[in-house]
Amino acid sequence: MRRTRKFAIPIAAAAISVTAWMGAVTGAAAETDDVGVLAAGDAAAAAIAANAADHDDPADHSWNSADVAAITLTGSSATSASSDVSVSGGVVTITGAGTYQLSGSLTNGQIVVNTTESGIVRLILNGVTIANSTSSAINVVDAGEVMVFLNAGTTNRLSDATSYVYPDASTDEPNAALFSTADLTIAGTGSLTVTGNAYDGITSKDGLVIAAGTITVTAVDEGIRGKDYLVVNGGTITVTTRAGDGLKSDEDGDATLGYVLLTNGTVNVTAAGDGVHGETDVITTGGTLTVRAGGGRTATLPADASAKGLKAGVLIVTGGGQITVDAADDALNSDIAIAIDGGTLTLATADDAVHGETTLDVTAGTINVTNSYEGLEALKLTISGGVVNVNSTDDGLNSAEEGVNEFAVAPNAFIRITGGSVATNGGTDAIDTNGTLTISGGTVAAHGSATRAGGEGGLDSNGPVTFTGGTTFATGLTAVTGTIANTSPQRWITYRFAATQAANSIVQVASGTTVIAAYRATKAFQQITLSSSQVIGGRSYNVYTGGSVSGTPVGGLYPGGSVTGATLAGTATATGTSVTTGPTSASPTTPGPAPTTVTPTTPGTTPGTAACRVTYTITSQWTGGFQGDVTIANTGTTAVNGWTLRWSFANGQLINQAWNTTYTQSGAQVTATNAGWNGTIAPNGTAAFGFTASWTGTNAKPTAFTLNNASCTVA
Repeated sequence: MRRTRKFAIPIAAAAISVTAWMGAVTGAAAETDDVGVLAAGDAAAAAIAANAADHDDPADHSWNSADVAAITLTGSSATSASSDVSVSGGVVTITGAGTYQLSGSLTNGQIVVNTTESGIVRLILNGVTIANSTSSAINVVDAGEVMVFLNAGTTNRLSDATSYVYPDASTDEPNAALFSTADLTIAGTGSLTVTGNAYDGITSKDGLVIAAGTITVTAVDEGIRGKDYLVVNGGTITVTTRAGDGLKSDEDGDATLGYVLLTNGTVNVTAAGDGVHGETDVITTGGTLTVRAGGGRTATLPADASAKGLKAGVLIVTGGGQITVDAADDALNSDIAIAIDGGTLTLATADDAVHGETTLDVTAGTINVTNSYEGLEALKLTISGGVVNVNSTDDGLNSAEEGVNEFAVAPNAFIRITGGSVATNGGTDAIDTNGTLTISGGTVAAHGSATRAGGEGGLDSNGPVTFTGGTTFATGLTAVTGTIANTSPQRWITYRFAATQAANSIVQVASGTTVIAAYRATKAFQQITLSSSQVIGGRSYNVYTGGSVSGTPVGGLYPGGSVTGATLAGTATATGTSVTTGPTSASPTTPGPAPTTVTPTTPGTTPGTAACRVTYTITSQWTGGFQGDVTIANTGTTAVNGWTLRWSFANGQLINQAWNTTYTQSGAQVTATNAGWNGTIAPNGTAAFGFTASWTGTNAKPTAFTLNNASCTVA
């Protein structure tokens, strides 16, 4: 039955609702630029719960056969014994709720549903063909709810006019071969072929649910449109459009409506415009969706055209199913957020494969990008699980902030990889961010340009690159073009060969002859960078060419290798400042000890005299912004267990992002507290952190610091 409509919410509130949707599950973010990320498997359920429920009721799918009223279509007219059915020439009008079975054909006619009764109107199509030369084939003017049921084993056809005749210039409805002003459900196992010769194929001005059936739609404009929502729960659906979108929901006055949901079924879309377009959300939890938009990745689009595979105004969530896209525009595009939380995506595009304007979170599922300009792109890009394989002509993973100089450190942009497997092959950079890059888990194989240097490479970050966990193997003419933070808890090695190494060549990194990284090149390269738990700061490692690799690779990085028959190319020494939490004595094949968890000292509770020295460095500066690094040295004879560093800015500087610390700022006063893993500073040891901040006029360095409320010397 028909649902109760919710109070309309302006669509501008959608951005706020997305933040609430993403943040509510995890609570307050630990950093000011964090966006809460749902656990794997939760994203689709949360998105569905945030939207208005659809109208479909299991009770609507059963009825008493004795109550069915027959309507026989006779070519130019029709007959029926029901008092709720009237016939005028080729127009059959149903004026009461109930169940009606239609059979036969109308060569130039129309089925009209026009009732003020609140009950459902069921139209059982039992092998009907309806054509109309001036309007739609089925026109629901008014009803509580309508179901079109396709009888098993029957073939049904609807076609409308090539040019509609309206009573006056202000009237523009109906505008589809199957048109409804009421909630519409399509069910049954029969087949339905719909031809929209002027506008849409199937349109509901309320909600539209497709439960079953073999449905083929060809339309000039939109293929299938549910204004409030479009839900596909089953069936086999084929849609072809000449000018418009394939599947669409376009309600823009209520943030809980305007969504497209695919839970099951098989959907094939060939659209001149977007394959699937949700004014608010596009959500998939199952089924198979195949989209070809705008002629596919080899087509050329007009500058103002949109031919995206999946397009959402607020949120795209994939929670299951199989999605295949070949698009002349972005494969997946959302004006705010995208969550890949399941399913298998195979994407080919002339532009971005997955583009979230603000956030893109990958928690589960498989993404295979076979062709793209840029692979995955968002202001804030987080990969915490799943499998990501990207091929791009520009950047594989990209994060940039609009309005910020491309060479400055963007304060809100970041790429964070905390889990999963990532293999990215970029024609320019494999991974590129104008903000910061942090890899703390998972396996990352990043292959940058084999021919371009000067700021292009495997890992390219304007801000610091920080390794805190996982395994990263980067290659390119230059493997890393950003600056790896000296404070990275996990160490790394970098090695440049004397000459370019060819594609398919084998490179292995070993401690002695014990292999800690085995790689078969996916394309030519000259430099490698490796960071993993098996890399020990200060140790030298052998770099071999040749030998053998074994196991299942991630982007050419294999779990096993042997240097038997290999050639020693040279050695590389692991880099990274020694800190108390890093591995110091483990054997080369044994991961270092887990970071020590330290309870941060509460500011103001550890008075006394500190033996400390603070080094404050401005590492880069640009108009309106700068990056600072702070190193705390323990010059005393006892360890510092938990630290809080305070200082004041003299010129109104304002921190907007920090790493390896938790900070607060009140006016000029800054308080920086240790992170969980760097709270202990051994005698003669150091702890370091960094930040980006804004400044105007003058950017003087602070002249005084206190550590746990005691003064430090300033280097």
